[in-house]
Amino acid sequence: MAAGKGTRMKSAVPKVLHRLAGKALLQHVLDTAAELGPGRTIVVSGHGAEQVDPVAEAAGARSVHQMPQLGTGHAMQQALPALDDAHDTTLVLYGDVPLIRAATLAALVRASAGTRLALLSFEPADPAHYGRVVRDASGGVRAIVEYKDASAAQRALREVYSGVMAAPTAQLRRWAAALSNHNAQREYYLTDVVAMAVAEGVPVVAERVADEAEVAGVNDALQLADLERRFQRRQAEALMAAGVRLADPARLDVRGRLVCGQDVEIDVGCIFEGEVHLGDGARVGAHCVIRDARIEAGALIQPFTHVTSARIGPAAEVGPFARLRPGADLGREVHIGNFVEVKNSTLAAGAKANHLAYLGDATVGERVNYGAGSITANYDGALKHRTVIGNDVHVGSNCVLVAPITIGDGATIGAGSTVSKSAPAGQLTVARAKAVSLAGWQRPKKVKK
Repeated sequence: MAAGKGTRMKSAVPKVLHRLAGKALLQHVLDTAAELGPGRTIVVSGHGAEQVDPVAEAAGARSVHQMPQLGTGHAMQQALPALDDAHDTTLVLYGDVPLIRAATLAALVRASAGTRLALLSFEPADPAHYGRVVRDASGGVRAIVEYKDASAAQRALREVYSGVMAAPTAQLRRWAAALSNHNAQREYYLTDVVAMAVAEGVPVVAERVADEAEVAGVNDALQLADLERRFQRRQAEALMAAGVRLADPARLDVRGRLVCGQDVEIDVGCIFEGEVHLGDGARVGAHCVIRDARIEAGALIQPFTHVTSARIGPAAEVGPFARLRPGADLGREVHIGNFVEVKNSTLAAGAKANHLAYLGDATVGERVNYGAGSITANYDGALKHRTVIGNDVHVGSNCVLVAPITIGDGATIGAGSTVSKSAPAGQLTVARAKAVSLAGWQRPKKVKK
C-alpha cells in the first residue's frame, strides 16, 4: 500500500519516497519483502504515482493505481486483478512502515499457511487511534474495530492492529470485493475482512510483535526522525555485537551497508553511505563521511575526512580534513594529510602528500614525497591528461605539474616550479622565473577622499 498523500509531511515528495537511512521508505519495505522470495509483488500507488511507480518497477514490482484514495479496502480492491490464486497466501504491507523485519513477516506467513487469516498486532505504550483487536472469551480474534467506530469498552483494549496481514489469496479476493463503506469515515476498511472470515468459519489468528518500532508508520517529519534514530540504533547494536568499538552508538549513521573486520574503531558523528568495508583494526576518526569505499586493515582515517568511491590500503593514514574522490587508490602506508585532495589517482606504497596539495589523474610511485601546495594540472579545458611520477621522486612545495607529463624515478622538482615537459630520472629539475628586485619601487597607496 503506497497511495497516500502524506499531508502532514508538508512536502511535494510522496510520503513513501521520503528517505530513511538514505533509502526511500518504500524501498525498505520492498527490500524486506524480497527476502521472503515472493512470487509476485504489487504496489498500490496513487498520490505522486509518476514518482512512486518507477521505484516500484525498478524493484521488480507491478504498480496499480488507487484514484481517488477511499481507504485500505479500496486500495486492496485495485490490486485484486493483479493477484494470482496460484500463490496461496497474500501478504499486505505498507510503504510507510520501513522497519518491519523479514523474520516477523515470515512468521506471519507461516501462521496463515494459506488457510488462516493472520494479523500482526502489538501493544503500544499509547494505543491512540489504532484499530483495536477484539477477541472472544477463548482468545480467538473476532474483529478489528477502527477507533472512530469503537465503543468506550473497545477503546480501552490495549492490543491494536498494525495493518499488516497474511491472508488466503482466494478468500481475500472474495472478501475485498464485498467490502462496503458503511462506517463513520465513509471509507472501505480492509479490517472488515476479519468479520467476514469469522462469519465463514475461517480461523483468524493474531501474531504479536514485541518491538513497536517494527510496525511504526511515518506520518510527519518528527516520526520520520524518530524512526531514523531507531533504525540507526538497531544498526549500531548489531555492529557492537560483532565486536566493533563505537565511541557513541547514538552518533552513528549507516546509510547503506557497513562491513567491519575485527577490532574496528569508529568515533562519533561518522556517516557511512553505499557499500563500505573496514578491514581489521581500521580506525575512523570523528565526523568522517565515507561512501562506497574499501579501507584495508590497520588504516587510520583522521577526523573530518571525506572519502567517495576510493580504496585505502593497509596501514595508510588519511586526514584530517582530506578528500578522496572517485578512483583514488592508496597503497600500503600511504600518507594523505590535511587539505589534500586525490582524484582518479593511484599512490604506491609509502608515498606521501602531507598537506595542501592536489593529485588528479596521476600515477604516483613508491616513497614519493609530494610537497605542500603542489598540484597536477590535469585539465586543458577540453580533456583530462595523466601525470606519471616515478619511485622515490621528491616534488617541492608550490609546484605545478602540467599533464601529460612523466617524472622519472629519483627525480627532484625544485620548489615553485611549473613543469610542462617530462623530467629525467635522478636529476633536479627547476622551472621558475629569475627573481628580480626593483630599487625605488613603491607600493600603490589608496587615495583618501
